Amino acid sequence: MRLMVSGGGTGGHIYPALALIKALKKRDPNAEVMYVGSERGLESSIVPAKGIAFKATRIQGFKRSLSLENFKTIYLFLKSVHSAKQMIREFKPDVVVGTGGYVSGAVVYAASRLHVPTMIHEQNSVVGITNKFLSRYVDKIAYVFDAAVDQLPANKMVKTGNPRAQEAAEVVSHFSWSEYGLQDEVPTLLIFGGSQGALKINAATVAAIPQFNQRQYQVVFVTGQKRYDGVMDQLKDVTVAANVVVKPYIPNMPEVLPKVAAIVGRAGATSLAEITADGIPSILIPSPYVTADHQTKNAQSLASVGAAEIIKEAELSGDTLVAKADQLMNDGHLRHDMAVASKHLGVPDAADRVLDVVLSLQRK
Repeated sequence: MRLMVSGGGTGGHIYPALALIKALKKRDPNAEVMYVGSERGLESSIVPAKGIAFKATRIQGFKRSLSLENFKTIYLFLKSVHSAKQMIREFKPDVVVGTGGYVSGAVVYAASRLHVPTMIHEQNSVVGITNKFLSRYVDKIAYVFDAAVDQLPANKMVKTGNPRAQEAAEVVSHFSWSEYGLQDEVPTLLIFGGSQGALKINAATVAAIPQFNQRQYQVVFVTGQKRYDGVMDQLKDVTVAANVVVKPYIPNMPEVLPKVAAIVGRAGATSLAEITADGIPSILIPSPYVTADHQTKNAQSLASVGAAEIIKEAELSGDTLVAKADQLMNDGHLRHDMAVASKHLGVPDAADRVLDVVLSLQRK
């Protein structure tokens, strides 16, 4: 099979694409893959490092206010469609898949104009502008959250889950909390605002540490690499007890997650795919800085079935964080029930499900 994949701008678009490629290579080692991304996106460094053939095109997003930059955006889009058609003619893919981001808009649209079978993957509860545009042209739409169904053509929709979930589910973990000076038999709460960290989550956690010091459970606080020094400056006059560990980053997160009793974090699509695949109870603090407040909608999908608790960022403080953490960490029965609900939402074979849709388009 020859597969062209496009998605970029954020890890939430890139990592599901990489998980799909991994599943394809596992099923068909001779498959050929071409990844088309943007020049400036994270994909331009992440994808080639995985040994995947990569081509870049120049594109940018629309400004939401009236701006002369939007004329440049239209010009770059049309130019990218032209270059994408050239790439498609040269590579001759059987199917083209878009996982989100402006670059996928040009590539998938170009493929549809050339009558190549196409599919998009929508990871969020609120459909992004690119996928709304593409939904009119593609053959199939894979999705994760039921809330997305009413926003897209129903006859094209296939529920698959997020391919990243399968990677998380397939991890065999040999990790021990002893590596962090903690005990495996004590429930551990992971607080993680994302790879770059989250200022408000970090500030609330710093304020909460004097109370966490006195708890029977353990806390691992991941600040994000670029925020670590600032957090440690804030903690220089604060006692950090033996049951609390502060880290800038966890490089082996997929191995650590199965050992976590509960997690505090954002509600990005990839994060939720991973924690539901592992069946982890969560306290979600949706970012208010994302398009159409989609993280709140994502979080509500978990909270509505008892898999998560939500704290709005505007209501987040050291005290509100500790109150929710205590409620969850001091009640094993509640954690069990939430874990079951979380696991029920997880799709541990999501990459294979997406791949099945891709292969059905190839046969068609």
